[in-house]
Amino acid sequence: MNHSEFAAFLKSRRDRIRPSEVGLPTGPRRRVSGLRREEVAQLAGLSADYYTELERGRGAQPSAQVLAALARALRLNGDARDHLFHLADRPVPPAHGTAAHVQPALLGLLDRLTTTPAQVITDLHETLVQNPLAAALLGRPTAERGPGASLVYRWFTDPAARAVYPAEDHPHHSRVFVADLQAVAARRGRDTAVNRMVGELRRRSEEFAGLWDAHDVGLRRTDHKRIVHPALGVIELDCHVLLSEDGCQRLLWFSAPPGTEGAAQLELLSVIGTQDMPSAGGIGG
Repeated sequence: MNHSEFAAFLKSRRDRIRPSEVGLPTGPRRRVSGLRREEVAQLAGLSADYYTELERGRGAQPSAQVLAALARALRLNGDARDHLFHLADRPVPPAHGTAAHVQPALLGLLDRLTTTPAQVITDLHETLVQNPLAAALLGRPTAERGPGASLVYRWFTDPAARAVYPAEDHPHHSRVFVADLQAVAARRGRDTAVNRMVGELRRRSEEFAGLWDAHDVGLRRTDHKRIVHPALGVIELDCHVLLSEDGCQRLLWFSAPPGTEGAAQLELLSVIGTQDMPSAGGIGG
């Protein structure tokens, strides 16, 4: 690992980001135009001492998870993210899956969605990053990897994954999930991860197999959802979806018309926070 070049690259990226670009306040007493070290650490979920050691060219080789968190915190584009991994002497992560780099355009929009639940997911409904309100509404992302990281996969293999929606809404979501997966599978072509997931789901779920053989196709771009929250009960929300240019990632955000019960419940989320919230793995778009 090239410690000195790695440290210099981190500092150069940190100096280029304005606090307002990542949702941080800009106070009159700032002595740096870019981010402070502790702010990068906060955004990446690292300790300030650990990040300081990295920027000073010290310490052990950072893990792939730490590098991915730094790439997101520093809003690196694909080439810069790859360069960070090369400097750390780590393999560049694949383009798909939970290790995928969140596309900067979607991450920039997520930074600005501070008053409504929002998150970025992959086209296989794997949660990549979410804001605090999304964690309060949906629970934190699952720790599972492989097919189990996908909400679509868990929907048809783990009954607990369906607790986020009322039981009477399950058939609708099953149909939409499978129609969406049909479109993704066609776009990706002979993709190993998709083919493995489809084959496994056909073996494990008669419901999935029947819906898959119906060949309904349709990307979910918007939907009206009823979400079961452990403290607030059923919350009726509109779910909006913005697809990345290549279709591999999606920005989801949730809203409710002003004056509705759903709008009032959303306001309570910031008070309740993530206390006692299970790891639900998010909601697919």
